[in-house]
Amino acid sequence: MTFNNNLNNYSGRGNSGGSGGSGFGGGGGGGGNIFVALLASSIGRKFGIPGMIIAAVVVFFFSGGSNMIGGGDDSQQSQGNSNAFAHCQSAEDANNNDDCRILATATSLDDYWSEALPANVDIQYTQPQVTIGDGRMTTGCGAANISQSGPFYCPSDKTVYLSTGFYEQLNKMGGSDGPFAQEYVTAHEFGHHIQNLQGNLGLSDYNDPGEDSNAVKMELQADCYAGLWASHADKGENALLEPITQDQVQQAITTAQSIGDDAIQESAGQEVNPDSWTHGSSEQRQESFLRGYQGGTMESCHEDFRR
Repeated sequence: MTFNNNLNNYSGRGNSGGSGGSGFGGGGGGGGNIFVALLASSIGRKFGIPGMIIAAVVVFFFSGGSNMIGGGDDSQQSQGNSNAFAHCQSAEDANNNDDCRILATATSLDDYWSEALPANVDIQYTQPQVTIGDGRMTTGCGAANISQSGPFYCPSDKTVYLSTGFYEQLNKMGGSDGPFAQEYVTAHEFGHHIQNLQGNLGLSDYNDPGEDSNAVKMELQADCYAGLWASHADKGENALLEPITQDQVQQAITTAQSIGDDAIQESAGQEVNPDSWTHGSSEQRQESFLRGYQGGTMESCHEDFRR
């Protein structure tokens, strides 16, 4: 069990989106091509969408991205279904259903950041929108196929976009299949919203990669912010989470390691090349999560961005 009975009234926290699409993963085979495309971080660099854009991109690799983000008639979608999450009512629902878990995590993140952001940096917290879906949809950052792009935060419409199908793909990449790994993904994307509220997100330049780049620093800070949330999410009488166990922390660490740039390069059979990094190494990502988890303050997540 992760969420406790303090959790209630969260079914309206998110919107549904997408046209249904073809599901996650595209065609069969092409594992090496997946990681080559992941390594390139093509979506983030081309369209300025930071975040954990780690995806099943077989279709992207073979179609030049035309089915992922870019517009056209394929961007038609059914978005904003208010009844899509009517089944998300209780802590048990959140513990048993991926979509409910996302909404419950968002609710916990709202609780934390609404207090932590003004207390730490004197900035008022405003909630990002949360859209969960599969298939094609229109976003403030362009038309996207969320089933293929993976989760991302769009600063233009201040929305976190997630697909539950991503978790299966994440597990295939070496990430944990545990529920706290899913919560870490959501918390990371909320971290980008916090950076946006701080006015720092625009400093990230995915066309200028490298292990000391602003792009890497931005991603590592989002990992740290996820750890920061985790360090507080189970504290206090109104906490929505049961005490977080070491096994759950390890789920987040394992997932962070699996999506390090060096891990992706090695999985693709490529030489590790720090000059091309946009998200940070496996070691950096796990260290950043733990820095927030163990440090407990926003100052522990400080990054010196080049301006």
